[in-house]
Amino acid sequence: MKHLTKLRDGIKIFDALNSDVRITILEMIMKDKELNLDYFAKSLNISNSAVTMHIRKLSEAGLITITTASGIRGSKKICSLNMDRLLIDFDSEKTKTNVYSFELSIGHYVNYEIMPTCGLVSSSGIIGEFDEPRYFSFTERFNAQLIWFKSGFLEYKIPNALKPDEKIKELQISMEVASEAPGFSANYPSDIHFSVNNVNLGYWTSPGEFNDRRGNFTPSWWFPNLGQYGKLKMLAVNDSGTFIDGILISDTTI
Repeated sequence: MKHLTKLRDGIKIFDALNSDVRITILEMIMKDKELNLDYFAKSLNISNSAVTMHIRKLSEAGLITITTASGIRGSKKICSLNMDRLLIDFDSEKTKTNVYSFELSIGHYVNYEIMPTCGLVSSSGIIGEFDEPRYFSFTERFNAQLIWFKSGFLEYKIPNALKPDEKIKELQISMEVASEAPGFSANYPSDIHFSVNNVNLGYWTSPGEFNDRRGNFTPSWWFPNLGQYGKLKMLAVNDSGTFIDGILISDTTI
């Protein structure tokens, strides 16, 4: 998901979407997940140079990712979507003065229950050993940048900065999440549940664990045969219900 809180931050995206050809290319990728440049040229009956221009525009906007794969006649460029949702917040400028914002590291949980397969890694290396839940209690966990487990939960304490005369209107939590599959699998649905103060908010079903490209923040030492990135999701709870990326997942309100 791409979350825009300022319209000007989306100029490249809006420009890239201002083309019937590029919209068609995105629709084709949405249907078939991964396509090469030759396919677009043949299907749309346009030249390779024109396809290259449109693909470059979509890539520069961050809408697609281009990877190189080996083919029968040499290497070929493969295009895939770089985001599953675009969220534009038109009210952010009006309400930002009434917002308390905190950054909570993934390793700053206060309670956990973990079943292997599992593990923790920092930006520089593995914390402990793979598939050993005991390492989730080690102090090195505070440096964790990636955590995975087959089943269980992580519990966090979120700071409450509200003054006595203030009332919360909405809680938003942004995170990068994915499934935990054996090795990796883009088709491995996993239900990820959320709760606050022991109240169940609902769940989001992750489609899988992704390995078609390296993540934007994936360190160079990370294993190429494991998951590389997740989906950026926005959980929001307000007077209207609980939402993931603006889509209602339950009637639980703030």
